[in-house]
Amino acid sequence: MIHKPSLFILLVFVQFAFSQNEVLSNEIKNHIKARVDEGFNPSIALAYLEDGKVTYFNYGSTEVTKGKPVDEHTVYEIGSISKVFTTILLADEVLKGRMKLNDPISKYLPQTLSMPERDGKVITLQDLATHTSGLPRMPENFSPADYNNPFADYTVELLYEFLSSYELNRAIGSQYEYSNLGMGLLGHILELHTGETYEALIKNRITEPLGMTHTGLTITDTMKQNIAIGHTEQLEPVNHWDFKTLQGAGAIRSTTSDMVKFIEANLSTNDAALNKAMKLSHRIAFSDDSNKFNIGLGWHFANNNTITWHNGGTGGFRTFTGFLNNSNRGVVVLTNSVSSVDAIGMKLLDAPIALELPKTIEFPDVIDVSDEVLNTYVGVYQLAPQFHITITRKENQLFLQATGQPEFKIFPFEIHKFFLKVVEARITFSANEAGEIDSLTLHQGGQNMPGNKVE
Repeated sequence: MIHKPSLFILLVFVQFAFSQNEVLSNEIKNHIKARVDEGFNPSIALAYLEDGKVTYFNYGSTEVTKGKPVDEHTVYEIGSISKVFTTILLADEVLKGRMKLNDPISKYLPQTLSMPERDGKVITLQDLATHTSGLPRMPENFSPADYNNPFADYTVELLYEFLSSYELNRAIGSQYEYSNLGMGLLGHILELHTGETYEALIKNRITEPLGMTHTGLTITDTMKQNIAIGHTEQLEPVNHWDFKTLQGAGAIRSTTSDMVKFIEANLSTNDAALNKAMKLSHRIAFSDDSNKFNIGLGWHFANNNTITWHNGGTGGFRTFTGFLNNSNRGVVVLTNSVSSVDAIGMKLLDAPIALELPKTIEFPDVIDVSDEVLNTYVGVYQLAPQFHITITRKENQLFLQATGQPEFKIFPFEIHKFFLKVVEARITFSANEAGEIDSLTLHQGGQNMPGNKVE
């Protein structure tokens, strides 16, 4: 998904390190500067915590063309890091005796809702919290009116409609498959169980007790003054994302200074209820020995289980947070583009990883195609029984949408040949003997996947 536009110098104000930046190596600082200066990220905000001391390093701007320098109070969308907030809420309810990890989720959902089962087993709260429920990454009826804000119109009714009709394709609790749907459903269940909104739960149980005053779902007036604008691979500004139903999957916004408080609490050894819930969320809750894989309640592990971490991403942001187990060291890295910053965070937590600039992708020249020809490509193409690619047209632009995924622009570079900018992929359309377009082939990851036109 990574692309760097043509090399140019960003005409933005930059803000360098704050306190104690000598704690950070020149390798880390120079890498961050290079990512911004060479057009991969408009900004990177980093917080490094060790022995109770915090080092902030901020470089870049809240927006490419007219932003202001970022600092530890700049607000970013943290995306899927929200998931560990969700699982900490679950752990808190478990420790208070109000829920059990092995409770079937049907216990907390309307009795009229028919939940998917398999081989006599039902989905439990722990299955949702460990991504082992068998539910897919996204619901198949996820079809946003606006792909620039895709979660905004996904309703509870649509969620229930999907759950009632979905058939699991493997045993519950047997395999890890990352699921935004599952964690969003867990957040919804917590709302039904407690009678509070997800936003209120986050505020009352986590952010307010920790003094995280610039963290939440709704963009307050104070947050608005310090908010970063998200950007695509080409550093084009994008809209902020809003979540209507699946908030537990990725709806939170925060700052590095607030996230430091969150990591400090996760590292704390005190006996407060919140800290106990955090400790429960860190315990291994699912293991796959064949793949040497473990996961806690939401939290992932790395480097032989020495690092506990989670990352996040929305339409214009990428984020990372984690800590070194049995230590007092943690890190937060936030950026306002979709170029990943995971390696920076992992490097600071002693993972044996090299810091490299994202791969540069050279795009071919776009050619002109007549409206008449563009219309011949429009349709639905079946690549597998449950996987389709839909091609639509808006004015003189074609769009591609794969099953359960957002809609993306595709660009012509030869007759019948198109490329995507969001991922390294191309599409070739094919015609039958009558000259009618009747199939396409998706070229991605060294594979060529054909599909016939079915609509």
